[in-house]
Amino acid sequence: MRYFLSLGGKRMRPILTLMSGEIFNIPKEESIHAALCIELFHNFSLIHDDIMDGAPVRRGKPTVHTKWNSSVAILSGDVLFVEAYQQLKNYPDKRFPLLLKRFNETAIKVCQGQQLDMDFENLPDVSESRYIEMIRLKTSVLLGCALEFGAILGNQNEETRRNLYEFGVSLGIAFQIQDDILDLYGDPELFGKQVGGDILSNKKTLLFLKAKEIAKGTNDSRFNDLVQMQATNDKIEFAKILFENLGAKKASLQAMNDYYDHAIGNLVQLESNGLQTGRLRSIAQFLITRKL
Repeated sequence: MRYFLSLGGKRMRPILTLMSGEIFNIPKEESIHAALCIELFHNFSLIHDDIMDGAPVRRGKPTVHTKWNSSVAILSGDVLFVEAYQQLKNYPDKRFPLLLKRFNETAIKVCQGQQLDMDFENLPDVSESRYIEMIRLKTSVLLGCALEFGAILGNQNEETRRNLYEFGVSLGIAFQIQDDILDLYGDPELFGKQVGGDILSNKKTLLFLKAKEIAKGTNDSRFNDLVQMQATNDKIEFAKILFENLGAKKASLQAMNDYYDHAIGNLVQLESNGLQTGRLRSIAQFLITRKL
């Protein structure tokens, strides 16, 4: 557990909890436990995801199951999950049931999202709406939970909690779509790994699904040629050009921006009620314009 947590990461989710708590004047010393709950759960899910995906590397270092074995990794993840719950015991008041309810709902949805992601590997066709639902569950609801935790700690009403939650969910979807795009078009030195991994495995990202849909509508055989290509750098370069020519990259960027705009709309609702959300706007802008 110490090894995996020491690998670092962006720590975006716990930061969102701390920032959300700040809006309601919750001291960091108080909100840190909720933030740790989010981060420990996130790392639990990563350890288990790595086992299911057979991933050898995480953040440039060997994954837990690679460095030790799958049994050690499973148990380490399980204990991190328990440690996440332990953090919530620091709120022995009326906020605890609300925190626990949201956390439990989120944990279930994240697991459902991971199952969908694995299911997609063996399905010949995946709709765009199903893909969006998968990343909403696997990735985005945890961002929503992280932000709602701050509102719960601040004893806010249901509308305020919902707006913060939806802001996180929409931002999370935009973030994941951006990740799909960066996997192919990002700078490998900034990205920290070889670009094109999704293409080499024909992973059904939004970029891939957009290209497939457009190619089908125009009877463009180049998409089928791409799928049949050997997993080499030539395939990556071919995909970069093809997706631009088809307009799949542009369409994916538009979808990303649409979800980002929806997220900002939730902040506008909060601001109309007199809340100061400038720092959340700033981090949303930072995430949506990142290069890695």
